[in-house]
Amino acid sequence: MRITSIKVYQVKLPLHEGRYAWADGKYVDVFDSTVLQIQTDAGIDGFGEVCPLGPFYLPAFGPGARAGIGELAPHLLGQDPCQISKINHIMDVALLGHPYAKSAIDMACWDVTGQALEQPVCRLLGGRFGEEVELYRAISQRPADEMAGSVAAYRSQGYRKFQLKVGGRAQDDIARIRAVAGVLQEEDTLIADANTGWLAADALRVANAVSDLDIYIEQPCRSYERCLSVRERIRLPFILDESIDGLEMLLRAHSDRAMDVINLKISKVGGITKARQIRDLCVSLGIPMTIEDSWGGDIVTAAIAHLAHSTPEAYRFSSTDFNSYVTVCNASGAPQRERGVMRASDQPGLGITPNWGVIGNPVAVYGS
Repeated sequence: MRITSIKVYQVKLPLHEGRYAWADGKYVDVFDSTVLQIQTDAGIDGFGEVCPLGPFYLPAFGPGARAGIGELAPHLLGQDPCQISKINHIMDVALLGHPYAKSAIDMACWDVTGQALEQPVCRLLGGRFGEEVELYRAISQRPADEMAGSVAAYRSQGYRKFQLKVGGRAQDDIARIRAVAGVLQEEDTLIADANTGWLAADALRVANAVSDLDIYIEQPCRSYERCLSVRERIRLPFILDESIDGLEMLLRAHSDRAMDVINLKISKVGGITKARQIRDLCVSLGIPMTIEDSWGGDIVTAAIAHLAHSTPEAYRFSSTDFNSYVTVCNASGAPQRERGVMRASDQPGLGITPNWGVIGNPVAVYGS
């Protein structure tokens, strides 16, 4: 089997809540998603998606994803998409860094391979563990009472894990955390995610002020070293997200005892292949994971579900269903939330069919 063409599409993803806001006043109203189609000489098409969280969350942005794909595509035409390790090697030689630009290509290759073998991707990634994947709900940064109201509403829909977007003024964040804690039950999980927005001093102020609560502190500071300095001085369980961008950083953080949980984002590390490597190492090291991505629609949600469902349940801290946040459906067949959980498709590949009415016409075509 050979890749005959790579087509790139730009899809806008508006939000049900109108705006998604987090630390330092950052927000997105409409997400800029890139959908990628690999066509083969065997008549099998594979699809991937990458959707950065705006241009100011990680070193990634929508037009950059499409430019990176344009740099990579000529090197991949004529290659066998089922030789996924070779595909990744070719991409890493052709373009240093820019892992997010490689993610949709890698994802589409897994989709092709699953279809060719008539197996769902989760089976190729190690098998299906359990019947469902538990989800968290991200709560956009707003005044304390509004965030508490959002949590109460989502709790009624079945969610039991909540990731509060904090990283503002310490006094405001303390109020947000306490307001939300007041509407939760004993079985619920609460995470205060600063998305690198605190200085170490503010992180310590907040952590100390809420130390009586059952809560996780997530990525308080921009640098790994500052996060570690906070971790060493508080007693609350600790999550690293933005700092964990590959195997080397994971091993360093594990050696430093810098976290209890990590967030594993598919596009941040370069695709499903490299996310699986990190996932398997975390299982060996005993590190639970939130398995997710930076953002996305139905295609990203399907990929998340396959990686999460193929992870032993003890190491699945949580996962997410980005397609429930947005107002458009870019593919059918993706997992749909049911009472706070989702399930990976049992259809071959990712199990999705593109919604061409939403995806539209390609913005770039490479190959025949």
